[in-house]
Amino acid sequence: MSLEIKNLTKKFGEQTALHNINLDIHKNEIIGLLGPNGAGKSTLMKSIVGALKIEEGEIIFDGKNITENETEVKKNIGFLPENNPLYLEMYVKEYLQFVADIHQISKEKVDEIIDLVGITPEKSKKISQLSKGYKQRVGLAQAILHAPDLLILDEPTNGLDPNQILEIRNVIKEIGKEKTVILSTHIMQEVEALCTRVILIHQGNIVQDADIADFKGKFNNLEEAFAHYTSVKIED
Repeated sequence: MSLEIKNLTKKFGEQTALHNINLDIHKNEIIGLLGPNGAGKSTLMKSIVGALKIEEGEIIFDGKNITENETEVKKNIGFLPENNPLYLEMYVKEYLQFVADIHQISKEKVDEIIDLVGITPEKSKKISQLSKGYKQRVGLAQAILHAPDLLILDEPTNGLDPNQILEIRNVIKEIGKEKTVILSTHIMQEVEALCTRVILIHQGNIVQDADIADFKGKFNNLEEAFAHYTSVKIED
């Protein structure tokens, strides 16, 4: 698995959301994608998965330009957006079987993923009846059902209780042994527990791309490092 982002710039009217982003991402990395609200994290993730049109620069996934090979590339990417869009009137297993049918995946695989993310007791319920924690698990299940080479998670533990957070972290850690994960989060403990590398975006620019130890550097913790790097105004 390889992901190469070259000179990616994204503008919304007069606002530049991403400015000349260059990145190389390889197999078996769990990457913490950090940045203040409005820094450009979601824009970058949506660009990678093809949800936003690329107007300047290019993204190459496994040697293929994602704009020119959109369907083929999407088959190998899993995405859990922050708002976790689900069909609330569908039953859990029905929904995941629906996703599996799109990817031409067996029923046995659906049961395997249901077990992996810990929603077996809830599989016969309507999604609308689930707690937020279980809805997050269903969203994670749909993102990993087709065994993607790249998994992109936007705030996957948002709103979960401490036990649910630990359980979801363990699932992500297991996935990261075989796949590449890009994890956007504001929770620094999550970064420390899961990630091998940190990419920090501030005002649409990459201001840090380093392993955890180098990112932390001279600071006492990741929060201090984050506060320092995002306190500097970037000149156009």
